[in-house]
Amino acid sequence: MFRYVHILTAILAVSLAACGTATSNKRVEHHYAFGKPPPPQQTSSAVAPVVVNAAPTRRGPANTPHIVYFDFDSYTVRAGDRPILEAHARWLKEHPNESVRLPGHTDARGTIEYNLALGQKRADAVRRSLQVYGVPADQMEAVSYGEEQLADEGTSEEAHQRNRRVEFDYR
Repeated sequence: MFRYVHILTAILAVSLAACGTATSNKRVEHHYAFGKPPPPQQTSSAVAPVVVNAAPTRRGPANTPHIVYFDFDSYTVRAGDRPILEAHARWLKEHPNESVRLPGHTDARGTIEYNLALGQKRADAVRRSLQVYGVPADQMEAVSYGEEQLADEGTSEEAHQRNRRVEFDYR
């Protein structure tokens, strides 16, 4: 028994010694932070580090909301949202090669058919308002998603309010 223990110990020592010669004591650091490549002194490969950039800048007027909200069961643009429409109209007139898609949305209450029709009426109301401010019709497209793309799946009145909207989607 004593002999087998010595043999196993010798085999184990030789195995560990062989493993130890293949490894290095140098610490390898990994850089997984988005948007930040590893420092140059630690880059040893010819492969360039991948840098994840922030989302591209949103097109359209700067510092202006890209969403107009609506009251329950309504497709009338609120008086308080008219400055938003004016800013988008001004930007579109200054950029005649740009176009905007106006998807209309509803909350989840009501039938699918009713919500599709209401979403279209909301999108058309925003499109007509932009036309009143001088935007050519061929720069705009009004579509409806009804309740298909909810911004908030909650059931509170605040959640429903976030869903009743038309967005400005520049192309």
